[in-house]
Amino acid sequence: MKKLLTFIFILGFSQNIFSQKIEDFSQYFKEKDVEGGFFLYDYQKKEYIVSDKAEFVRPTSPASTFKIPNSLIALETGVIKDENEVIKWDGQKRRIETWNTDHDLKNAYKNSTVWFYQELARRIGEKNYQQYLQALDYGNKDISAGLTTFWLGSSLNISPKNQIEFLVKLHEEKLPFSARTFEIVKRIMIREKTADYVLRAKTGWYDTPPKDIGWYVGYIEKKDNIYFFATRIYKPVEKDMPNFGADRIEITNTILKKLGII
Repeated sequence: MKKLLTFIFILGFSQNIFSQKIEDFSQYFKEKDVEGGFFLYDYQKKEYIVSDKAEFVRPTSPASTFKIPNSLIALETGVIKDENEVIKWDGQKRRIETWNTDHDLKNAYKNSTVWFYQELARRIGEKNYQQYLQALDYGNKDISAGLTTFWLGSSLNISPKNQIEFLVKLHEEKLPFSARTFEIVKRIMIREKTADYVLRAKTGWYDTPPKDIGWYVGYIEKKDNIYFFATRIYKPVEKDMPNFGADRIEITNTILKKLGII
């Protein structure tokens, strides 16, 4: 592993001073022929590991990573009862086959089913979104692109730094949601559970020219610490890369193993 260069900043994250280390992870992105960055927050040390300072604070669309706050808001506003309530498929064939069936919240989250969350958005409404995005301090809070599309490569943007800040507040339950809402969303976020750790995460992908952007964000709970991460990768829209979706996860897992976290 290359030597870390350490920079200390005084920043207003949870009202604590924390350190920020810059580490070169570029080799892992080059191996997949993608650009991007990896960002980690060590909860105990109050320390960031950052691959690129500019990329860390650069906002882009959250794409389907917005399904995390969207699930919280939907449950809290009561537009869906719980993770098991089913919304009927409208019969319209979509490009991802797993979407073409009835869904409940837990499967819509797992399958990243866009139509399901668009139906939730219609039920939630603009007023609720405006209030909650302000309360969550989520990205630029801009829903102007449309009620069912604002998070899909359009008006709503968020940086990796803000993604991690949001996830920390989710873990700490310092957001305006009930204990029940937190419990349900944390449960559907579980991607992997072992004897050593629990991984909660969400992917995101959108294809707004000139580049596709892929996200993988989440956090790992271990017995002695918690690690929050955000990975974002890019490729030209016109470039056919069938493994692009898997790349964001594989890059993240490679770096987490290199750091000894998983």
